[in-house]
Amino acid sequence: MTHATLRPEFEALIDPYAPVGQVGTGFEFTEGPIWHPVDHYLLFSDMPGDVRRRWDARRGVVEVKRPSNKCNGMTYDAELNLIVCEHATSSLIRERPDGRREIIASHYEGQELNSPNDVCVHSSGAIYFSDPWYGRMPVYGVERPRQLGFQGVYRVPPGGGMPKLVVDRDLFDQPNGLCFSPDEKRLYVNDTVQAVIRAFDVEADGSLSNQRTLASGVRSELEAGLPDGMKCDQRGNIWVTAPGGVWVYSPAGELLGKVRLPEMVANLAWGGPDFRTLYLTATHSVYAIPTKVGPRNEPYMSGRRSTGPAVSPSLAPASPVLAAGDMQIDPQRCAMIIQDLQNDVVMDGGAFADSGAPAHARQQHVIDNVRRLAEVARARGVVVIHVWFIVEPGAPGVTLNAPLFEGLVDSKAMVRGTWGAAPVAGLEPRPGDFVVEKMRMSAWEGTRLETILKATGRDMIINTGAWTNMSVEHTARTGADKGFFMITPEDCCSTMNADWHNASVNFAMQNVSVVTNADAVLRALG
Repeated sequence: MTHATLRPEFEALIDPYAPVGQVGTGFEFTEGPIWHPVDHYLLFSDMPGDVRRRWDARRGVVEVKRPSNKCNGMTYDAELNLIVCEHATSSLIRERPDGRREIIASHYEGQELNSPNDVCVHSSGAIYFSDPWYGRMPVYGVERPRQLGFQGVYRVPPGGGMPKLVVDRDLFDQPNGLCFSPDEKRLYVNDTVQAVIRAFDVEADGSLSNQRTLASGVRSELEAGLPDGMKCDQRGNIWVTAPGGVWVYSPAGELLGKVRLPEMVANLAWGGPDFRTLYLTATHSVYAIPTKVGPRNEPYMSGRRSTGPAVSPSLAPASPVLAAGDMQIDPQRCAMIIQDLQNDVVMDGGAFADSGAPAHARQQHVIDNVRRLAEVARARGVVVIHVWFIVEPGAPGVTLNAPLFEGLVDSKAMVRGTWGAAPVAGLEPRPGDFVVEKMRMSAWEGTRLETILKATGRDMIINTGAWTNMSVEHTARTGADKGFFMITPEDCCSTMNADWHNASVNFAMQNVSVVTNADAVLRALG
């Protein structure tokens, strides 16, 4: 099945020929997909069947709750408690891992809610949910009269409390999917009946303002499907269920392209170990499609289970202490990148041995320093990520727009499966490490690095590898631009010669990274 590219930006998000895989079928009407970031399974609901199911690659599809109160949308909070919209009870509830059930919201101004439908969690801990009346209709809920005379969108404050209506009562006919922009400055809400997506500014107190229409006419006379589930990717694009599958809009409201599926899609969520698989609940089946982009970083994606009394996540993590002599590194916020320490790059006999790189690597003791730092880092709980430059035989896809890439192709270097592309002895990945492949100098470009960092809740990066003035420096610059705290132990880096190395660590990287040494980082890790 070929997806539809309407603007070139679409193909940076998903391959137009990305395969559509079916992970389960034979259901009545699937909804509410959500991926567990620690245990790696997908939950989804089947409202007419009044059942909740889960899927993972090992066991396939199994039932986990019947009856399920005809649950619809689901998500997790920052402590990995499950937040569930229940049609049959007209309630938004929290299910804790030990089985406790808590009602988050069930009434507004003394009247029962219609039927909470979809839900998202703000980093402050506030919960926003839509409340159409589908759950009071036959099949999808329990038929009964409505008590409220409107369909609204609500906010429950951090720590709980009565829900507050955050939109005008008459604005929506049937508010449905909702999601935040990556910076949480905007909330998007769609309306299934009106076939529109509306955007709101999120104020400091959690209220909504400046309502405007982002997209309209999300309907077709030729294909089944209407606005229902909706998610925002890490670049701010909005993915909404629509005729024929999923339509993707830019933050400016431009329709970029359409993801095609064989059934009408009701909802979607990213999952998989790197959050680069899009799971779609589509009428009788659940599908999975690989994407090039991941989701916005939601609070639950850090994967931290609660181990004690609930702590409000309303405060952003404090800036770490990185001053010389006083450096303190929280291992639970930290990742270590080991970049390009491959045989072709730094070893005698490698494709670039004539550059002087092996001699400078020995001078810097870079392999031994990186190895001992990685061993301590793993023991302290730091995520270790190996970044390798890998090309296929013949170097397809490598552009000859820079001398480095020309030299790579001419030298037949970094070819997958060869000794030259392998990591140097002693720096092979260990169980629990991640491996990221690239075809550019920076570790960020075209890779899943950022998805791994966000999924594991890491905002501090120990930046090591080769070459100092190229890959290491490029990675530090981009990491700083993306908001990460970059730490570069200069004796864990090397390049072609000392002059190039010193120019990079003493000048170029001073404004984008803390430049230090391995011993200082080891002390800071405790």
